[in-house]
Amino acid sequence: MKQKLTPTQRRVLDYLEKTIAEEGDPPSLREAASALSVSHTAIAQTISALEAKGYLTRAGRYSREIHMLNPVDRKAGLQRLREVPIIGAVTAGLPMYAQEEWEGTIVIDSDVFPGHHLFALRVKGDSMKEAAILDGDIAVCEPRQYAENGEIVVAIVRGEEATVKRFFLHTDHIELRPENPAYTPLFFPFREVLVQGKVIGIYRGPEGIR
Repeated sequence: MKQKLTPTQRRVLDYLEKTIAEEGDPPSLREAASALSVSHTAIAQTISALEAKGYLTRAGRYSREIHMLNPVDRKAGLQRLREVPIIGAVTAGLPMYAQEEWEGTIVIDSDVFPGHHLFALRVKGDSMKEAAILDGDIAVCEPRQYAENGEIVVAIVRGEEATVKRFFLHTDHIELRPENPAYTPLFFPFREVLVQGKVIGIYRGPEGIR
């Protein structure tokens, strides 16, 4: 259970919650001090006290990035939402992809899909259906250029179209293994496979997230 707030702490917390809900971003210390008619120092001290009591969190001691926490110490729902681009064609160089390559975006919960610079890719075909990845699903990926054995990755083969498969590194080749008995594993020399990301989850639109 969180510690009780003083009247001043409650007033500052209410102001922060209202401002973030209306504007999407926290106010600066100067803005908060002006709105509440108190000193810059008083606001800074109160925010530190609210953080210590578990009502908010900051990216760093002096950061303006403030996240309000709900009763179970998680970011409030709206603040957990993130927009992730759906990449039409994955090419070398992720995560430095150009916006004109986007096929749109999806909004995800950062608690479900943690990580930085995430991208998404629409899955084509049913070669991964035994891993619950179906034709038309959107694979949410963490940019990477390496993989551990058994991980499901997005990889570019021979510099052409990307594929989603399970990765295995062997002594003299790379295996990209489907999860469907109707398909056979694919084997390539090292130089012909470029890992671009690890699949961290599947987005299935209104039907839910896996």
